[in-house]
Amino acid sequence: MNHFLGYSESTLKKESAYWTAKEITQQPSSWRKTAAIIDECSTAIDAFLEIIYGHENLRIILTGAGTSAFAGVSIAPALTSILKRRVEAIATTDIVSNPGQYFAEDIPTLVVSFARSGNSPESVAAVDLANQCLSNCFHLVLTCNSGGELYRRCANDANSLVLLMPEETNDKSFAMTSSFSSMLLASFSILTRKNKHSKDIESICKCSESLLKEINTNIVDTAKHDFSRVIYLGSGGMQGLARESALKLLELTAGKVIACYDSPLGFRHGPKSIVNDKTFIVVFISNNAYTRQYDLDLLVELRRDNRASKVLAITAQIDDRVVDGDFIHVPNMEIASDVELLFPYMLFAQIYSFHRALELGNTPDNPCPSGEVNRVVQGVTVHKFENIKKVG
Repeated sequence: MNHFLGYSESTLKKESAYWTAKEITQQPSSWRKTAAIIDECSTAIDAFLEIIYGHENLRIILTGAGTSAFAGVSIAPALTSILKRRVEAIATTDIVSNPGQYFAEDIPTLVVSFARSGNSPESVAAVDLANQCLSNCFHLVLTCNSGGELYRRCANDANSLVLLMPEETNDKSFAMTSSFSSMLLASFSILTRKNKHSKDIESICKCSESLLKEINTNIVDTAKHDFSRVIYLGSGGMQGLARESALKLLELTAGKVIACYDSPLGFRHGPKSIVNDKTFIVVFISNNAYTRQYDLDLLVELRRDNRASKVLAITAQIDDRVVDGDFIHVPNMEIASDVELLFPYMLFAQIYSFHRALELGNTPDNPCPSGEVNRVVQGVTVHKFENIKKVG
């Protein structure tokens, strides 16, 4: 019988937690399959990007809703640095309510859409509004559902490239896990044309496989503590991961735990007031030598303050400031980029959310059975937009 995250398959099904546990655990395998899909489509990808990257004033928008939006937030800073282009992460939920502002500049634009199901009203509307407002718009659609409206809408469009993630990433659980990470990997690989660096992807997979086995027991113990507030902190793209980590905990505990996020530097400017003796703080430590200094400065400060119940560092590099307290070491990633670190780092947040939900008596596969929150968002009315240039 299969075991996932320390539980037997039968126990997980009884607790309505099977799919969440399986989908967290399957991620390294899904990443390898995602890389293979990109490799198979490399000719079409290169042809698509050659046209788009020919525009010197190209604007790239990374978009999605909820977790899908945070995929873009997590990689936008690194893409800007690598591509030397304007890259922005803008949620579909912002675009749909304010298209005239976000699409005010009619310049060549690539809209990269992240969508697990491709059926949320905002996902489809954001594509339609981009086409309505912009005279030269291209779409890269990353989705996990071949039956979704977004896939059907863009599959045969001349200005669009649609890539379907591995079938198992169309998560059956409520929360996005393998869908999020696979689309994240795909987008970065495609836009930077780095998929041929299979050695880096395999390093991420091997590291994450080891980490899944090594940290689960530790996280189970941590999840038993009654922290009422959990704060995730990360710099640069890791702030995107911090946002996703906080959302995952809110989702799986159905809001029973207050979860929030910030950057290490930003946290001092008011949000630090939330810390009390029921607070658990997780700091994602950067591998960038300059950025890392700021992460470690705050880590030391939080430990010295001694106000939080627990302060945990997630790090790939070890030094005296890290080991002077609770930490999780991500092995064999000492020289990895921060984008590469997103993948093993996210495992902690996903696994902690899963175990904390079970400790609270929640059912991770369906944490909100009363239906106020749904796997595919409902209740959104998309209003007709008149593309009239107005101030405000």
